[in-house]
Amino acid sequence: MGTNYYIENQPPCVCCGRLYEEKHIGKSSAGWCFALHVYPEEGINNLEDWKKYWIGKPIKDEYGAEISHAKMLQIITKRTWGREEDLPNGYRSWAVFDEKNYSMAGPNGLRRSQTDGHHCIGHGKGTWDLIVGEFS
Repeated sequence: MGTNYYIENQPPCVCCGRLYEEKHIGKSSAGWCFALHVYPEEGINNLEDWKKYWIGKPIKDEYGAEISHAKMLQIITKRTWGREEDLPNGYRSWAVFDEKNYSMAGPNGLRRSQTDGHHCIGHGKGTWDLIVGEFS
């Protein structure tokens, strides 16, 4: 289970006029690096691009709660998981878990997505991964 974060009330696209109600920032899931949703075609390639993009725009979680910019940055960059000794239910080892979930050990006891060039296109310099495409 995780929580998705969004910037709401986007202006129309300058190219096509399409209205955007929200832009997905990413997803926080317990025990995982933050899945930072990047949009290379829009120039949002990393956390620094996001920090510039969200200036002056409200951030909300999927439940409608407003999140300050400082809190959003903390959610992305100050992640830890202290239960590495606890295997996920139904797995006999972390190796099996990682193989089935396309994951690997990350910083601060977290798991992170393996880079594959299609979904996870890179790892941030901290506790976040760079993810393109659709999110669940």
